Amino acid sequence: MPPLNIKKGSSSHSAYDLRDPNAPVSETHTLAVLVDNESGVLARVIGLFSGRGYNIESLTVAEVDHQGHRSRITVVTTGTPQVIDQIKAQLARMVPVHEVHDLTVEGPSVQRELALFKVAGRGEQRIEALRLAEIFRANVVDSTLESFVFEMTGTPEKIDAFAELMRPLGLREIARTGVAALARGA
Repeated sequence: MPPLNIKKGSSSHSAYDLRDPNAPVSETHTLAVLVDNESGVLARVIGLFSGRGYNIESLTVAEVDHQGHRSRITVVTTGTPQVIDQIKAQLARMVPVHEVHDLTVEGPSVQRELALFKVAGRGEQRIEALRLAEIFRANVVDSTLESFVFEMTGTPEKIDAFAELMRPLGLREIARTGVAALARGA
């Protein structure tokens, strides 16, 4: 990477916060891929990402058409616009892939994630955890004298916010499903 040409005193911020203004910006995209439901397809799709050093932030797979033996893979990934275009093109060329949709650029979409949170605590912490769960519309799916398991559905940002609030109250474990997404409208 070439050095940045920045004049002395041109910024009051830390040098660690400076970014080359000409460097490509990394974007997050949600891709929906319709594939044949057969063994090895998921491994091939994942191999495309890992073989080229692309990152997968979230991955959800489920059969969506029993009669047609089709599954839907929802992948959240990051990269420059050129990398995202390359990922879409390479996915579309794969034999078991029928459709590739970039929900990020095709218009509005609905994205949800399911998460389970185990929170251990007593006294005031326990009461505060229940109060926050009510605010976030999280359901108590298991309760003991020393812990709760909360279930929550929402955007990844909502899941992250709830987790941050639960950390000081005794958050012990989190299980997340990954993003499921559909385009809005007809």
